[in-house]
Order: sequence, then C-alpha cells, then structure tokens
Amino acid sequence: MHVNHINRCHCLHSGYLARLVGRSRMTHNIMPPVVSGPPEFERTFRAHQNCVEFYPLFLVSLWTCGMFFSEVAAATAGLVYMVARQMYFNGYVTSAKKRLPGFILALVVLGILSLLGWIGVLSSNCADQPIKK
Repeated sequence: MHVNHINRCHCLHSGYLARLVGRSRMTHNIMPPVVSGPPEFERTFRAHQNCVEFYPLFLVSLWTCGMFFSEVAAATAGLVYMVARQMYFNGYVTSAKKRLPGFILALVVLGILSLLGWIGVLSSNCADQPIKK
C-alpha cells in the first residue's frame, strides 16, 4: 500500500461526497450558487464543505508522514482517515449531533499523521547534522 494510492482514493472519495451534495441539490431543487435550503440539504452541504476544508491538512500530513516516517504507517492512517470522514459525513447528514464520532476519529488520525510526520522530519534533520563539540 502506497501513499499515492491513498491520495488517489481520497480524491475519488471527495468526488463521491461532492456527487452526494449534487444529488441532494436535485432532491431539494436547489440550484447553485444557493447554499441554503431544507436542513437535510444544509447538513449535506456543510458536511462536504468540512471535508474540503480539512483536505489540505490531510494531504500535507499524509505525505510528510509517508516521506519522512513510514509509508505503511501513513497509508494505513490515511485509510482510517477516509473511513472516519465517511462516518462523519453519514452522521452529519442524519443529524448534526451524530457527526462527532467520525469528526473526533478524523482529528485523532490527523494528529497522529502530523506527529509521525514531525518525528520523521526532525529525525532526518538530526541525522544530517554533525554533532557540534
């Protein structure tokens, strides 16, 4: 399993979530650029927007962890992150209160990816530096 495969899967997942927003627009007869309407549509739209907002953080964390710490750890965490995002999306569409388990899991995974990435970056920088006397 490679980080680039997870990256591509996440792109497909993001497109899938965008399609669900489009389907909700059609169901509720809401034409772009309008972003308000029935609560079901607004929750679907907001769930997707939140996923989009976190996408850059996920990508940087995923690739940093994969390049400097472990590609296997990054790819595994990336899969868990996508599952968490789907849990978040499904929960949010149902009820705003049901979004929390997926959101919390996604934040934990994002934190782990970031931490492992930083550990990798710092250890690679330390390995390149000669010890000063």
